[in-house]
Amino acid sequence: QVQLVESGGGLVQAGGSLRLSCAASESISSFNTVGWYRQAPGNQRELVAAITGGGSTNYADSVKGRFTISRDNAKNTVYLQMNTLQPEDTAVYYCNAKFTVVVTQREYNYWGQGTQVTVSS
Repeated sequence: QVQLVESGGGLVQAGGSLRLSCAASESISSFNTVGWYRQAPGNQRELVAAITGGGSTNYADSVKGRFTISRDNAKNTVYLQMNTLQPEDTAVYYCNAKFTVVVTQREYNYWGQGTQVTVSS
């Protein structure tokens, strides 16, 4: 069973920065996509940023220009650098890894336990 462990969350003032880390129990190169989602109270979980094995990235419009996703395959770790944080970024942030079986197109999703990010105004 794949395990994803997030770290780096916390409390920060508006305009500040945090870097989240997601350590995987196995090689992240085996996944098609790894990324970060977030869920604020009363809201659905939403994609924040994702990166493919080839290095292509995808960001939510609300974080473009402020957040940067990266991966270190040697460390089996995915990072989310968050700059210019705003109160609306407050949420639980979850690491996600996706693997798609080519023949069946069946997708497997793995999730971390989440890390709380709170941005005060």
